[in-house]
Amino acid sequence: MEWKLALPEIALAISALIILVAGVIPKRDTSFGVTMASLGALLLAGGLTLAQGEGSAFGGQYVADSFSTFMKLLAIAGAALGLMLALDWNTKQGIARFEFPILVLLATIGMMVMISANDLMALYMGLELLSLPLYVLAAFHRDSGRATEAGLKYFILGSLASGLLLYGASLVYGFAGTTNFDRLADAFSAQQGISAGVVVGIVFIIAALCFKISAVPFHMWTPDVYEGAPTPVTAFFASAPKVAAVALLTRVLAGPFGDTVAQWQQVIVLVSLLSMVMGAFAALGQRNIKRLMAYSSIGHIGFTLMGLAVGGESGLRGVLVYMAIYLFMNLGTFAVLVAMRRDGRALEGIDDLAGLGRTDPGMALAMAIFMFSMAGVPPMAGFFGKLYVLLPAIEQGFWVLAVVGVLSSVVSAYYYLRVIKVMYFDAPVGAFDARPAAVSVVLAGTGLFTGFMFLFPAPILAAARSAVVAILGAG
Repeated sequence: MEWKLALPEIALAISALIILVAGVIPKRDTSFGVTMASLGALLLAGGLTLAQGEGSAFGGQYVADSFSTFMKLLAIAGAALGLMLALDWNTKQGIARFEFPILVLLATIGMMVMISANDLMALYMGLELLSLPLYVLAAFHRDSGRATEAGLKYFILGSLASGLLLYGASLVYGFAGTTNFDRLADAFSAQQGISAGVVVGIVFIIAALCFKISAVPFHMWTPDVYEGAPTPVTAFFASAPKVAAVALLTRVLAGPFGDTVAQWQQVIVLVSLLSMVMGAFAALGQRNIKRLMAYSSIGHIGFTLMGLAVGGESGLRGVLVYMAIYLFMNLGTFAVLVAMRRDGRALEGIDDLAGLGRTDPGMALAMAIFMFSMAGVPPMAGFFGKLYVLLPAIEQGFWVLAVVGVLSSVVSAYYYLRVIKVMYFDAPVGAFDARPAAVSVVLAGTGLFTGFMFLFPAPILAAARSAVVAILGAG
C-alpha cells in the first residue's frame, strides 16, 4: 500500500491523461475547458499533498515529509498561477491549444517527483519529466522565430545538463556503491576520507542542478529563453521549476552529501558570489523587461545559494522563506508583463510602462510593490527574504557573501527603481488594453502577499522551520 504515499503525483498523472483524452475527442476549441480542468487537477494535487502522510516508498526511492509538502505546495501554486496568466494571453496570441495546460501538468508531476526524490535515479527521472515539457513550452509559439530559437537553445543546453547529471551520478555510484540517499549518507559518515571520484561526481551533480536554477556560470540560456518564450511560459519558468530545483539541490546537499560539506561548500559559495554580481551588473543596461527579469532571477538565486552555503537550520530556513517570497513577487511582476498590451499588441519594453501611474494607478501600484520587494526595500516581503539569508551568513562568519549580497542589492536597486521612475515620472504613452479577470486576480493576490506578508509572517516561518527540521533529521 506504499503507493498511497505518492497519491498526489498519481492523481495528477491520471488527471493529465484524462484531460488529454478529453481534449483530443471534440473538434471544437477546448483550450478554456482544458485549462479549467487542469486548474482543478492542481487543486486536487494540492489537497492530497496537504493530507499526505510521512514516510518512504518504492524501495526508499520516494520520500514524503514536511519539506516535500512545503516545496510541493509552492510548485503547485506556481503552476496554477502560471496557467491563469496564460488563459487570455494564449487566445490573443493565437496559440490557445489544449496541449498547453497538459504540458504544465506533466511538468508539475516532474517537479513533485524531484522534490520527493530520495535516490539519484528518481532524481533524474523527475528532472527529465520536468525538462521535456519545458522544452516544448519554450517553443510553443511555433510561428515565432524567437520562441523556436528559445526552445532549441533550452533543449540543447538542457540535454548537456542532463548528461552532466548522469555522469556525476554514475561516478558517485561507482565509488559509493549505491544511489539511495539514505545509504549514501551512511556510507559517507562512516568513511574517514572522501575519495576524489565522489568529489568529482558531486561537482557534476551540482553543476547540472545549477543549470536548472540559472546560477552562474550555467546561466547562459536564461536571458534568451526568457525573452523568446511566450510571456506566461517565462513566468512559469521563472517560478515553479526554480522552486523544485532549489528543493532538490537542498535535499541532495543537506541529505546524502551532508557529511561532505567541506568538499562542496566552497563551490556553492563561489556560484552564489558570481550569481549575485552577474545579476546586479548585467541587468543595468537592459531595456526589455523579460531580459531584465532573467538577470534579476540570477541575482535572486545567488541569495538563495547563500543560505544553502551557510547551511544549518537557520541557513536552510532562509532558503525556503526566500523561495516562497520569490515565487509570488516574481509571478506578480510577470502578471504586469502579461497585462502590457496596447491595441492588441504585446509589449515588453521598460519605456512602454511610461506614465502607468496616471493611466492605470492600480497596476502601477502593484508593479511598484514588486519592484520595491525585489530591491529589498522594507517592509516589503523581499526585504525579509534577504534578511533571513543574510543574518545566518553573518552569524556563521560568511562575511564576503554577506557584503557582496548587500552591495549587489544596492546596485540592483538602480534598475528596479528605474522601472518605478518610468511609471510615475515619465509622460504617458497611452493606456493599456483592459486587463483580463484572471490576470487581475493574480496581480491582487501576489500584490497583497508581497506588500503585507510582514504583518503575518508566522505561518510561513513555522512551515519553513518544520520543513528544515524534517530534512536535517533525515540527513
